[in-house]
Amino acid sequence: MSIDSDAGPGRRPARRPSVIAHRGASQEAPEHTLAAYRRAIEEGADALECDVRLTADGHLVCVHDRRVNRTSNGRGAVSALELADLAALDFGSWMDRHADPYESPDTTLDAGDSAARNGTGTADPERTSVLTLERLLTLVEEAPRPVALAIETKHPTRWAGQVEERLLELLDRRRPRTPVRVMSFSARSLQRIRTAAPHIPTVFLMQFLLPRHRDGRLPNGVRVAGPSIRLLRAHPEYVARAHRAGNEVHVWTVDEPEDVDLCVRLGVDAIITNRPRQVLDRLGVPPS
Repeated sequence: MSIDSDAGPGRRPARRPSVIAHRGASQEAPEHTLAAYRRAIEEGADALECDVRLTADGHLVCVHDRRVNRTSNGRGAVSALELADLAALDFGSWMDRHADPYESPDTTLDAGDSAARNGTGTADPERTSVLTLERLLTLVEEAPRPVALAIETKHPTRWAGQVEERLLELLDRRRPRTPVRVMSFSARSLQRIRTAAPHIPTVFLMQFLLPRHRDGRLPNGVRVAGPSIRLLRAHPEYVARAHRAGNEVHVWTVDEPEDVDLCVRLGVDAIITNRPRQVLDRLGVPPS
């Protein structure tokens, strides 16, 4: 496909949207594992997206769900488990047992039934181990090219503002060279980030288009809108309105070719996808 270079009213001059790997290359490897993020970097993703939750002993881990039941062979809330508890679980074999990697099975995995192998008959830790945000930062810093990081804070949580506090402490200590932005569905979470670290860009995620946001405006200080692809299908005019308000638009989760084409036609700034290589191919970006 070709990208239309015309910029109509409310549209910016066409350029390729950046491609952000949603939980890593999560169509190819178990979500939020080191293997998924390493694969996304190899496939050419411009940025990596991760969800962070706080463990009972204060570590930030990359886990989407409030509970570990769907993506591990354990049970329980992340906030009630310590890092050592999570480290003992298998976070990869679920993907090999379920045809739909985003289906939420009611059953947990058998601890001895690991299908995520590395060719030696043993489980590959990069596909099965819980990933801390600190380890992900190391992977990004070791990447052979610049790769940005989009960190989503998950709410509600029993730890409330401690999630943002620990996140900013980690970023201040590590001072990553890669660009970092923070995303959330919680305006309160983004307010905490802006108050403590106004230099960090923030993204307001949206599943529905509330009346107060229909004209493209966002919570005070936020400059990036994060609508779902379903919202964009229903309200394609939103992109132009957000751009007129001076905001960028990063759309999730865009996996189907026709949705990639829609995002390009509307001039979105970033595409968040489980399939970074397929999206890059659709955009005409050759493998590096």
